[in-house]
Amino acid sequence: MKLFLKGERCFGPKCAIEKRSYAPGQHGRRKSKIQGYGVQLREKQKVKRLYGVVERQFRRYFAEANRKKGVTGEQLLQMLERRLDSVVFRLGFTGSRAQARQLISHGHIRVDGRRVNIPSFLTRPGQIVSLSEGMRQNALVLAALDASRGRTGPGWLQSQPDLFQGSVVSLPRREEITQPIQEQLIVELYSK
Repeated sequence: MKLFLKGERCFGPKCAIEKRSYAPGQHGRRKSKIQGYGVQLREKQKVKRLYGVVERQFRRYFAEANRKKGVTGEQLLQMLERRLDSVVFRLGFTGSRAQARQLISHGHIRVDGRRVNIPSFLTRPGQIVSLSEGMRQNALVLAALDASRGRTGPGWLQSQPDLFQGSVVSLPRREEITQPIQEQLIVELYSK
C-alpha cells in the first residue's frame, strides 16, 4: 500500500510501489492470503510507519488511549495526529513527516513563541505553531508551502502560510483523519 512516506516522490513514477508492487526477493511474487493476526499486525505496522513512531511509543499511546474515555481507536488516532511532527506536516511546512521531524529536532519550530525540539510533543487546542525566522527563506519549506497552497488542510487546523504559522483550533475528529486506517484492528490486536 502506498503510504506517501517520501513526500513528492510518491506522486511520480519513481515511487517504489509504482516500480515494483510486490515484496522483494525470490519469493516476492507469491500470493499468500493473510488472515486474523496477520491482518491486525499489518494494520498496526502501517500506522506505526505512517506516523513514524517506534513500538514502545506506540504501546504507550495505546495504553493512554485505552485509559481515556471514549472509543479507544479514535483516541489513539487523535493522539497520533496531535503530535507536533504530524501538525507541522499537516500545516504544509514540509513535504513529509520525516522532514517535519528533522525541522523540529533542529529547533526551527515554535509553539506559542517557545522553541520546541521534541517531535512527539502533543499539541492542544489554541496553540499556535510557527516557523522560526531563519527557516522562512529555506527552499524546501517554500516549495512545500507552494505545493500545499491549493490543498485544503484538515478542519481542526487553521493555516496562515503568509505568516508562516498555523493554529490548532480543536481536537481532530475521526471524520477529519483521511488516512485509510482501520483502528479497530489495532484495538483487537492489543486486546488479546
